[in-house]
Amino acid sequence: MNKYDIIIIGGGAAAFAAATKAADLSKTTLMVNSGLPLGGTCVNVGCMPSKNLLTVGDEFFYSQRPRFKALRNSVKPILDFQAAIKEKDRMVTKARRGNYINILRSLKNVTLLEDKAKLAGPSQVEVTGKIYEASKIIIAVGASTRPLPIPGLDAVRWLNNVTALQLQKLPASMVIIGGGPQGLEFAQMFAHFGSKVTVLEAMPQILPRQEPEIAAELQQCLKEEGISIHTAARVERMAEQNGQKVVAFREGASAQEVECDEVLLAAGIRPNTAGLGLDKAGVKTDKNGFIQVNQYYQTDNPDIFAAGDCIGKMPLETVAAKEGALATENAFTAPVRTINYDHVPSAVFTNPQVASVGLTEEEEMRRFNTCLCRTIYMDVVPKALAVNETRGAFKMVIHPRNYKVLGVHIVAPFAADLIHEATIAVKHGLTIHDIIDTVHVFPTFSEGIKRVAQAFTRNVSKMSCCVE
Repeated sequence: MNKYDIIIIGGGAAAFAAATKAADLSKTTLMVNSGLPLGGTCVNVGCMPSKNLLTVGDEFFYSQRPRFKALRNSVKPILDFQAAIKEKDRMVTKARRGNYINILRSLKNVTLLEDKAKLAGPSQVEVTGKIYEASKIIIAVGASTRPLPIPGLDAVRWLNNVTALQLQKLPASMVIIGGGPQGLEFAQMFAHFGSKVTVLEAMPQILPRQEPEIAAELQQCLKEEGISIHTAARVERMAEQNGQKVVAFREGASAQEVECDEVLLAAGIRPNTAGLGLDKAGVKTDKNGFIQVNQYYQTDNPDIFAAGDCIGKMPLETVAAKEGALATENAFTAPVRTINYDHVPSAVFTNPQVASVGLTEEEEMRRFNTCLCRTIYMDVVPKALAVNETRGAFKMVIHPRNYKVLGVHIVAPFAADLIHEATIAVKHGLTIHDIIDTVHVFPTFSEGIKRVAQAFTRNVSKMSCCVE
């Protein structure tokens, strides 16, 4: 029997962070990966390739639609969709090699097996008939697209985030089921390439976890670019007719059908825990299959920890990596380290981008039974006026008594970069007065955070740009 200090099942962000921490602690480590290549979702079929293609789409789409009258579009660019996919693939291969394969080779005492693993006991893992044992086990198997119980779905070839990035021909039309971050990024990507895109979202708004003002502003921006969006839409059936896919849905009392070349499912994820043998090791899951852990990422088996998308807390690459490192550290020390998820920023890489950190208005109401919030729109930010880019909004949620910043929510160009000032404010308990008192570069989009803080003390629509 082969023995290690720790066995890590998975090969994505959480698993790599766990392996790195184990190497730092001088532990002998076995990593077992199957499914996606090393690097998991982010580098292979998530963050990296999607942002690459989103940028290609932006360059193609907006170059034909200049914001300034002084510019005339004399030459229309030509999109080579297959070339874009090949270029994306080359980028992914390079990033996977540089950020994962080469890094893993540099870690001491780490052995990699490319095969499927399953738990064989409380401290044992089986890989192709061989048993491996460790004092600690980390499960970091990630998650994948959740199929929906739609009549006719099984008879229709549908896309997910993996297969959509492998298309060799640009579809003339696409229906995307799900108006969350992934669905909207793919919607705008393909719309910018030239596909006719329809988004169907079951909840009353797109980005259901976002502030209503932020979601509404983004929805308006996407509709202005020709994307058809239906909210409170229930998909009733799917079929294929004459080479086209037909999606029947009901929006309120209205029954509708839309034909398309491709259907993309982006309405949630399910953990990759099936067939993992969790019951043999005393590891429990919730009703959706996500592994149940305590705040220190420890399962019901005290020697088995889990991290990343398979625990269903916050499916972000950055969070998975943090959880993986903390799970490994907790496994070999007194388990005391965790994450305050209120302090974790997230982003949607549409154009304009959406970014958030901290509490929403609804959550503040739940916790404090009152809310102190302000929302401003981009037309009061001087930089936006200067560059003729007034799409966007800033919303801030503060403590009703001490005025500490509890949450910031943005839809704006570069929102994913802007959110970090807000993250520092939320994490370190800064007040709106700390934000206002901080001199910002003028003119910048980041002044929007200062402006929304000032909105608690004055009418920013009637304020000189030099007012502190």
